[in-house]
Amino acid sequence: MNHFGELTPKMRSFRDDLIDAVPEVDAERACIVTEVYREHAADALAIKRAIMLKRVLEEMSIFIEPQTLIAGNQASSNRSAPIFPEYAMSWVIDELDEFEKRDGDVFHITEDTKRRLREIAPFWEHNTLLDRGLAAFPPASKLFYDLGIIKSEGNITSGDAHCAVDYGALLRLGLRDFKRRAQEKLDELDLTDYRNIHKSYFYRAIIIVVDAVRAFAGRYATLARKMAQTEPDMDRVAELLEMARIMDKVPFEPAETLHEAVQSMWLVHLTLQIESNGHSLSYGRMDQYLNPFLEADLAQGRTTESAACELMCNLWLKTYTINKIRSWSHTQFSAGSPLYQNVTVGGQKLVRGEPRDASNPMSWLILKSVAQCHLTQPNLTVRYHKGLPDDFMAECIEVVRCGFGMPAFNDDEIIIPSFIDRGVSREDAYNYSAIGCVETAVPGKWGYRCTGMSFLNFPKALLIGMNDGVDPASGTRLLDHTGHLEDFKTFDDVMACWDKTVREMCRQCVIIDATCDMVLEQDTADILCSSLTDACIERGLNMKEGGAVYDFISDLQVGIANLADSLAAMKKVVFEEGAVTPAQLARALRENWAGEENERIRQLMVDAPKYGNDDDYVDGLVSSAYASYIDELKKYHNTRFGRGPIGGVYYAGTSSISANVPQGAGTLATPDGRRAGDPLAEGCSPSHEADKFGPTSVFKSVAKLPTSEITGGVLLNQKVTPQVLDKPENRAKLAMLTRAFFDKLHGYHVQYNVVSRETLKDAQVHPERHRDLIVRVAGYSAFFNVLSRATQDDIIARTEQSL
Repeated sequence: MNHFGELTPKMRSFRDDLIDAVPEVDAERACIVTEVYREHAADALAIKRAIMLKRVLEEMSIFIEPQTLIAGNQASSNRSAPIFPEYAMSWVIDELDEFEKRDGDVFHITEDTKRRLREIAPFWEHNTLLDRGLAAFPPASKLFYDLGIIKSEGNITSGDAHCAVDYGALLRLGLRDFKRRAQEKLDELDLTDYRNIHKSYFYRAIIIVVDAVRAFAGRYATLARKMAQTEPDMDRVAELLEMARIMDKVPFEPAETLHEAVQSMWLVHLTLQIESNGHSLSYGRMDQYLNPFLEADLAQGRTTESAACELMCNLWLKTYTINKIRSWSHTQFSAGSPLYQNVTVGGQKLVRGEPRDASNPMSWLILKSVAQCHLTQPNLTVRYHKGLPDDFMAECIEVVRCGFGMPAFNDDEIIIPSFIDRGVSREDAYNYSAIGCVETAVPGKWGYRCTGMSFLNFPKALLIGMNDGVDPASGTRLLDHTGHLEDFKTFDDVMACWDKTVREMCRQCVIIDATCDMVLEQDTADILCSSLTDACIERGLNMKEGGAVYDFISDLQVGIANLADSLAAMKKVVFEEGAVTPAQLARALRENWAGEENERIRQLMVDAPKYGNDDDYVDGLVSSAYASYIDELKKYHNTRFGRGPIGGVYYAGTSSISANVPQGAGTLATPDGRRAGDPLAEGCSPSHEADKFGPTSVFKSVAKLPTSEITGGVLLNQKVTPQVLDKPENRAKLAMLTRAFFDKLHGYHVQYNVVSRETLKDAQVHPERHRDLIVRVAGYSAFFNVLSRATQDDIIARTEQSL
């Protein structure tokens, strides 16, 4: 029997419908938005965005599934993806006939939908965020973008998100309180100060949006009552009428029961996804703000544990209905259509100023319900600390054993002090949650996008640096003279070259980030999201203008293990042993290791020390190399610096999503022995099959990275076979190993793929046999069958660990 039990028949039926649903391209939102932008072109941005959301909520198709207990849909059918034309439209038109032919992340599209999108496309020509973003890049920086060295397409083709709003306040106060505060602030404004005129638009927009969400809920209440009139099943009639009662109340009024709380939270979470298609919109510490409702309902007999579990399963199924379509080039960086809607449980809380374990009955219920659903959403994270109870840790390992890549573990002992050192209050630092993949922030107090705009390809940067600042793939000069590998006399020359190169590329990342932020601020304003973030109403500023309490961004670095292995191989083989000259290596790289002599050289480089084996020789090199980037990054500020939020700065992060595959495809041969086009290493994980001595050695290598400086997340994936966890003693070993990684080595994060290589290979040949196969791609999970072949191969090639 399943350790966690089975879905109820109703939720099983709902899940089957969702798994069978064919994702489609939905033009409904795009057509409504186009009409609003035409009619309100002269309005202030905040007012136009508020009216846009109001009209979408008024006119979009709504439905209530026959199995659901909570209402709300993003598109005209579940798993379909709306188009957001205000962000980008050119790629949509270019790829209309390709959506169904993709190698992965396939979307069905009707001829009528193509026609409707083509009809509105002329309005958006040279009139989208993408158009303005590409035009705004300084010419020198745009070269880095065009050549794929610094990639930021996702953030100028969609919204920001990467945050969690204050759902706790929403449930306690209802949207009515946010409207009240906005109205009071509006009434107090002295409009003779032009700055207050700008604020008045924001406050008026909040009032419009709150009323729109209330009316949106009312549409579902009306629909539920209408459905009840013709429903023959009296039990279902009662459910529909209860849904109608709840939707008449929330999210405008405070929630009083668990059902009301879940419905309120869901409708707002959904509306935020309709307002903007920025992904990684997360639920925050759900166990903390929902547990009071659960315990009160149980104590007063309003629910049972099984009914509460069914309700939570219903929420996860609704969460899975949300979908997003990306351009093909962006899709390769986010394979599997991930939304990264993270739920965080466990961790600590402050009780009279002292930290205490925060796990509670809702924490356990979330683990159980997520395990029962066995889906890619939500993205479940457990906050680990030394005092995490053994029985709760064991339950987490049972979820890991289910084989869908969850939960991930983040370490309180590293993250909380790191936040406090950066100026986050102690109370807020103890309330952090995971956002998206492994990024972290304080729910309801953080600005957009706690993770960065840009992915910097470390191995490609090294190749450019050792080619005198010229991109060897295109012949384009990008940097002032950094030296030729052929001319290097010592390994110090390599490190000096790296230091100069990575500092300039870091500077270019900041320029690209700032450009994206600048055009996002000019072109978009997410009113509902900002209103639910502390300090925005008080300051009269949306999140992009500096409204949030905190605003830190982590830029993202790709190919860390390849950089480590490349540096170690050059130091050992070329400059210490002299087995290969710099000129010979340079030629072998240019020729992609082709030929007998070059293959001999490649084998020498492959046999050099490798990251992931607890070898100080290589681990120390990558830490030193990373330090150059981190040191440079500390010099810069984001566009909100000095405008209100605490922070306004950048820090490092390794959440590369699936970028290691496309960025590897665009990277020539590297000194670690990797061939041109092969995937780079993912996150901060070792290169495939380079780690030879088991997970303990991997943990020790990763722990030597400057973890306290990489506040944006140190993403580590490990893969074990299901057979390993069949034995109770091995499950206990995995729990102890995880504890040791955090308690002794001060690791930041780890997550486990529990799947065999044989299963994955069989799924490539017989996908119909593996409809439910889910794998951990990076900081998120995806159904294996929807991934591109290249991403599937990359996952198959990862090292399988034993305990």
